Amino acid sequence: MNIAILTFDGYNELDSFVALGILNRIRDREWNVKITSPSPTVTSMNGLTVQSQQTLSFANSADVVIFGSGILTRKIAIDESIMGQFKLDPMRQVICGQCSGTLLMAKLGLLKSLPACTDLTTKPWVIEAGVDVVNAPFIANNNIATAGGCLASQYLASWIIARLVSREAAKEAIHYVAPVGEKESTVAHNMSVISDFL
Repeated sequence: MNIAILTFDGYNELDSFVALGILNRIRDREWNVKITSPSPTVTSMNGLTVQSQQTLSFANSADVVIFGSGILTRKIAIDESIMGQFKLDPMRQVICGQCSGTLLMAKLGLLKSLPACTDLTTKPWVIEAGVDVVNAPFIANNNIATAGGCLASQYLASWIIARLVSREAAKEAIHYVAPVGEKESTVAHNMSVISDFL
């Protein structure tokens, strides 16, 4: 199971790393979760530079693609040298957008008439791209999912696990990362958010 977490310069650490951490809780299967970028290194909105684990071409063959967000997303959305590399297929791939990653999905024509979630800053730009933005943390339709708000990345990750492995595996992954003393309530809430889309 190859999973590409698309991470660009100006990326939001929470959007990329929360999903990375939760998805890597699936230990008993061959899950290959990789930070995927257009350059060997990328630097976050707060100055954290990380090394890319895969090039953008990895996303085109991956089973799951997550478009992360960041402060430079609007520039990326019009950068043909980056956007032109994507050859994604929602019929065979699970494709997700986190916050401003939803804008990139819209620009690639992946959302079409589907409603979507995004963060409040990006919302006007996603609407301008012709997408109906809903006031919710998470929404999915078949293989397409979007989330709005940094901590909503947990919903993307748990939905991916529940969809591709099982609900129980998603519960276990969230239970592991949930705060002590709040584990059961966190799992219950998380599953209540994603259950209508499974």
